[in-house]
Amino acid sequence: MKNHSLDTASIKILELLQQNSEISTAELADQVGISQTPCWRRQKELEHEGYIQRYAAIVDRRKVGLMVCCHAHVTLNRHAAGVVEEFEQAIQLRSEVVECYETTGNSDYTIKVIVPDMEAYQAFLHDVLFKLKGVNQVNTAVALREVKYTTALPVR
Repeated sequence: MKNHSLDTASIKILELLQQNSEISTAELADQVGISQTPCWRRQKELEHEGYIQRYAAIVDRRKVGLMVCCHAHVTLNRHAAGVVEEFEQAIQLRSEVVECYETTGNSDYTIKVIVPDMEAYQAFLHDVLFKLKGVNQVNTAVALREVKYTTALPVR
């Protein structure tokens, strides 16, 4: 597994583990169509090679009171030294920021922010984003409803 071309069994293992990371080796092997020991070895190899980065529980954000999802499009003033590095370091420290992407287009970054309510988002804007050195503009799109959400990647 030195390159990105995976065989059918490895792809099936990735697909099944993305659906249920707690699946037993016996059940995984049965669904992939190989015996348990080779299946276990392939899974360990996928982990070792970095195809599988970690295992995680997917939490329903609404059940824990996180009702608002905002996508903030952030434009930086890149003329000051260290602005990009400072911004990225600050964003890494914020738990309400669940995703951050450097982007092309009208903004420099798109960040996905999950908070309990709009008051919490307003506090995040005023107490965090607007206080970061070099933040020039923030345009926010508030998600009205979730049409599709998945963590599974299309590995085929």
